[in-house]
Amino acid sequence: MKKYILILSIFMVLTSCKQEKRVIHKKVVPTRVKPKAVSYHFEKTKSWLATTTDSTKIWVALAINRTDRANIVKMDSIIVPTDLTGDLAYYLPFPLEVASLSDVSKIIFFSYATQTFATYEYGDLIRTGPTNMGRKADKTPTGLFFTNWKAEKTTSTFNDEWDLKWNFNVANKLGVGFHQYELPGYPASHSCLRLQERDAKYLYDWAEQWVLINDETIKFKGTPVVIFGSYDFDAPKPWYQLVSNPKALDISEASIEKEVQPFLSKILAEQEKRANSKQ
Repeated sequence: MKKYILILSIFMVLTSCKQEKRVIHKKVVPTRVKPKAVSYHFEKTKSWLATTTDSTKIWVALAINRTDRANIVKMDSIIVPTDLTGDLAYYLPFPLEVASLSDVSKIIFFSYATQTFATYEYGDLIRTGPTNMGRKADKTPTGLFFTNWKAEKTTSTFNDEWDLKWNFNVANKLGVGFHQYELPGYPASHSCLRLQERDAKYLYDWAEQWVLINDETIKFKGTPVVIFGSYDFDAPKPWYQLVSNPKALDISEASIEKEVQPFLSKILAEQEKRANSKQ
C-alpha cells in the first residue's frame, strides 16, 4: 500500500510539473486581433498623416514601410493596409508559430530580405517589427549569433558622434549588434541591426546577456540570434510588392525551420547549460 501511494505521489508531481510547463509556455503568447482582410495601397504620405490620428494605425504604417516617425515624413508615398484594425503581426511576414522551436525558450530572427525581426518563445511569435540592416557596402553578417554584452547607451565605432541607445552586441569582435537608430526605410547601417526605440528597448530587456568567468571566458552564451537571407539593393523596396500581392514577403514556417535546423542542436545545448546553472 505504501509503495502504491509513493508511486502515485511521484506520478502526480511529474504530471503537475508538465502541466505547469505548458501553462508557462502559453502564458506569454499575446492576444491578437486579426484584420478582416489584408491588402495594401499607396498613399501620399503628408495627406495620410494629416488625416490619421490613431497612434496604433501610425505604428503599423511605420513598420510596413520599415521606418520611424522622424523619417516617414521624408517619404513622398507610403504603402498602408486597407484594413488597419489588426495586430501588427498580421501585416509583417513572420509566422505566428514554428513547431520545430517548441523546445527553444527564446530566439530572435532577423530577415535581411524583408527587413523585419521576430522573437519566439517555445515556438510562439512574441514580438515582431521593422529593422534597417547593413547597407550594400557594409552588409550585416548572416548565421547564428548569441547576444553577449549590452549598454543602455554607447558610441558607434564608425563615428563617435553617433549615440546608440539600447545597444545589445551579438558579434563582439565584429562590433555588430541591434540598437535604436534612425530608420530611413532601407538598409543603411554599417552592418548593425537598427530598430525603432520601442523595439530596441524591448529586446534589450527581453534577451539574456552572456555570463563570463573572470571577464574573459564565456561561461554561458546569451539568447540565440539567427540572421538570414539577402537583400537586392538594386531593386525597388521589396514591401512595395505587397500592393499587388499581400503575401509576397511571407516567411513560411518551413523556411524558418530550414534556417534554424543547422544550429538547433547548438542552441539547445547552450540553453541547457544555462538552465542547469539555475537549478
